[in-house]
Amino acid sequence: MDILIARNDLTQKPVKMSLTKIKEELKEVGQKIYYFDKDNSHKNMMGLVDSLEGAGYTAHFREVKYGLGEEEYMYELHAL
Repeated sequence: MDILIARNDLTQKPVKMSLTKIKEELKEVGQKIYYFDKDNSHKNMMGLVDSLEGAGYTAHFREVKYGLGEEEYMYELHAL
């Protein structure tokens, strides 16, 4: 499963990151906060949370609004 990382600039295209890479980083560091792009489907994000929890991690997931517009948000995931 590939997840899109949040953009640093609205004109950029989001970068893909695999679930395997996320799990490798967590194994190495132990905990990390990720920001994911709004173009990810909510279903994929819930799949990511379920996969991390199934691997023994605790995952805190939420939508982060960064503007007043309805399309101005990103996803935040804090994995422990």
